[in-house]
Amino acid sequence: MATAGTSLVFRQLFEKESSTYTYLLADKDSKEAVLIDPVVDTVERDAKLLSDLGLKLVYVMNTHCHADHITGTGKLKSLLPGCKSVISKASSAKADILVEDGQNIKFGKFALEVRSTPGHTNGCVTYVLLDGSIHMAFTGDALLIRGCGRTDFQEGSAATLFESVTGKIFSLPDDTLLFPAHDYKGQTVTTVAEEKQHNPRLTQTKEKFIDIMDNLGLAYPKQIDRALPANLKDGEQD
Repeated sequence: MATAGTSLVFRQLFEKESSTYTYLLADKDSKEAVLIDPVVDTVERDAKLLSDLGLKLVYVMNTHCHADHITGTGKLKSLLPGCKSVISKASSAKADILVEDGQNIKFGKFALEVRSTPGHTNGCVTYVLLDGSIHMAFTGDALLIRGCGRTDFQEGSAATLFESVTGKIFSLPDDTLLFPAHDYKGQTVTTVAEEKQHNPRLTQTKEKFIDIMDNLGLAYPKQIDRALPANLKDGEQD
């Protein structure tokens, strides 16, 4: 799907084991492309799609240091030499480019603004597409569709997450399309306006939100002991 009225190429891809979305964005004129949140198990699919579309991968980016899957950044750099990995400096993870709040990642005539949105982890960021004709943001695990990322591990903080979402994501235009890193109910996209009105956690007061997050009683992430050490090293596995 190419977005109407622009030369933006956009694909939303899915990895079923961890219910992770990977996003491909590219400038169809320059052929420069970025991938957001790739998964190691599906990098061959991603590389083939890039080849099929005649695109050159310049950046492979993570919204945070994931605990539920191993990132595909390291493997993609081997398959497609020349692309550079990107993650936030606050994540304490290894990458070619360590970004901070307010920086831009450029591909062709487009750019993604880095917005620091910690709370799920210290290093979470949201990538906001800078394009006048369409508003899009990639929220990672900070904001999910009618939900949000857990805050009970990896330096998580419910109070910080509430401030991140309300201050850095809900401040975007209401028609901004929000694309999360995961969904477990078959949904693919939401908007700022929808989440402001319908998110059952983030429509609460800050105090109530903290109480909800502190009492979720979630199970220990099943892949964290395998995924986290690899993701701190740009997807390198021992």
